[in-house]
Formats: sequence, C-alpha cells, structure tokens
Amino acid sequence: MSQTHPVLTKSAIRKLDIGNRLVLAPMSRASAQDDGVPTKNMANYYSEFAKGGYGLLIAEGAFTDNKFSQSYSNQPGMVTDEHQSGWREVTEKVKAHDGRIILQLIHAGALSQHVDRPHAPSAVRPQGNMLQGYGHKQGEYPIPEILSLQDVEEIKRGFLQASLRAQEAGFDGVEIHCANGYLLDQFLTDDTNKRDDQYGGSLENRIRLTCEIIRDARQNAPDDFIVGVRLSQAKANNSDYFWPNGIADAEIIFGSVANAGADYIHLASEKNGYAYHSYTKDNRNLTEYARELTGLPVIANGGMQDIELANSIIADSKADFVSIGKTAMINPDLPKKVASNNAVQDFTFDMFKFGVSIEAQQKWQVEAKN
Repeated sequence: MSQTHPVLTKSAIRKLDIGNRLVLAPMSRASAQDDGVPTKNMANYYSEFAKGGYGLLIAEGAFTDNKFSQSYSNQPGMVTDEHQSGWREVTEKVKAHDGRIILQLIHAGALSQHVDRPHAPSAVRPQGNMLQGYGHKQGEYPIPEILSLQDVEEIKRGFLQASLRAQEAGFDGVEIHCANGYLLDQFLTDDTNKRDDQYGGSLENRIRLTCEIIRDARQNAPDDFIVGVRLSQAKANNSDYFWPNGIADAEIIFGSVANAGADYIHLASEKNGYAYHSYTKDNRNLTEYARELTGLPVIANGGMQDIELANSIIADSKADFVSIGKTAMINPDLPKKVASNNAVQDFTFDMFKFGVSIEAQQKWQVEAKN
C-alpha cells in the first residue's frame, strides 16, 4: 500500500504488528444462530475486511454468560464450545488474509433486549426506548434487578472464561466493553449506579469492576495477547451524555484502566462524531489526553471515514489508530481505496431497509444493483 497517508503507516499494539492505522469498529450485526453460534456467513463477512486491508478488526460484542449478559436476539456469544468453534472459523478466515482480529466482550446489563429480567448495578430504569431492529422486545426498558456481590463475581468469571476461549479460538486479543451505557458503563455512571458497596460511590469504586475484569484477563493471557478496553461518554440510550467532571473524571478512568493492565484505550464517539464526544464539555481532547496520561495506544472513533480528519488525528498525535464503523460496512476495502486515492462510498441508512443483519445487507445490495 502507498504510504502517502498517515493512516496507512505501520504500528503495533503490545507485540502485535499492525499494517496500518485503520481499524474496523465493532458493530452489532445480529447474524449469529439463535443459540449465539457464529455462522459461516459471519466468517466470510469478517474475512472481507481483512482482504480489504484493515490493519485490525474488532469483532462485534460477544455475550459472556448465559444468565443476564445477552443484549439481543442472534447476538454471538463466547460461552460454549460451540461458540468457540464458530469463532475459530472466523479467525481462520481472517488470518488466511494475514488479518489481525480482536473480540469485543460485552454484558448488556439493564439494556438487555433479550433476557426475561435484566440485572444491573441498581434498580434504575434506563432512559429512552429499546433499539429498533434488535430482537423482538421493543418499547420502554424495564426496571432491572439489583446484582448481588455473588452475581458480580459470576460476571467477572464470565468475562475471564470468554477471554480464555477467545485465546483458544485464535483471536489476537479481547476488548472489554465499558461504553455506550451497557453493564460496565452502568457501573461507571453515577446516574445508574446507586450502590453503597465497593462498586459504588466514588468514581474509583465505579470503575473497579472494569479494572478487575481487565486485570483478570491480562494475568491469564500470554504476553502476545492483547487486552484492550472501550470507553465512551455517550450512551446508546443517551447520546448527549458527558462525563460530569470532564478531564478530572478522565484522569481517574484512563489512569485506572491503564494501571489494571489495559493494552489500549478505544474511545467511542460514533453517535455525534469525534469533534463532539472525544472532547469534554470544556473542549479538552480526550484521545490526546489518554495518550499523554497513560502512554498507551489510543483508538479514535467517530466520523473517521473522513480520511482528511483521520490523517490529521494520526499526524498530530491525537491518537494512534482510527476505527471506522457504518461506512466500513459498505466499504470493506476502504484501506485499499485510500491507498489508491479512490472514492469511498457514502454510508446510507437505506442499507438497513431489510434489517441490521449481514443477510439483510446482502439482500439490499442485490436489490441496489438491479
């Protein structure tokens, strides 16, 4: 590939060499079997991004236990031997194109649209309504049950076992999902965490569970296996949320996950873009600050299909990588297009005309060609 763009320069995370700075962002495609087993269609889907030149792929969030963690119907899991085997087909297809792939691990908590009774840090009804297109449950979220300390220990074990399975399935690492209003972010956020034990109260306590999960995964992984973390200000059900104390909160959050052993920080800003949610309310740049504070590689997100913006973020040392979400779905070869200075196809929500799954996208693409 041409090296005229900063996003096409080589880099690394931990001991993993990465061919460029363009990362496939994790995106929920609801395309697994009913029991959460990844399909051959998913293996083909992810292999197209490796073939298209993305330096690193972050696979969509996999649920971590069969109790309370699943977010929606047809979400992939990483709980059973069958899940692990299905994901093994994905990693083998990706690595046939010399790809690098990480598995995101997620627990839905109060935002589950799948379990009979969601469980969460506290009995606080989530804002907003359930996401359209993901599962059969719609409307207002219910008030969740409160997680006991025994439940919390089971959650930690679920994440650890999923990380161990990811190693066996051939992934290059895992990403712990503490973003977008899901369980670990529910613990982090004072609006949804009213606990008075070691996981509630101060921000240091509210980030504790995420740090314990990172530490467990890191301590039980080989040296060449990556354990990253995804963070965000905005929530899936509250797109205008900001960390209330701005850079002071960022210092505690970024410092805590780094001290726990995180190998990178991925800051999600997909809803309103990098210029909005990768900054504090008083306009401090969070990706740049995370990089300076921790010394860790940082992945920026939000509108990175704007290659001029992405190049400037890398060139100005505001982040080490950029992740691309919706636009990647329609441009699995985006890095090759950038290298050859070809136009990147614009994303359109019409792509979801038949649903959010991979199969629905394929149906739309066939119709669009005719």
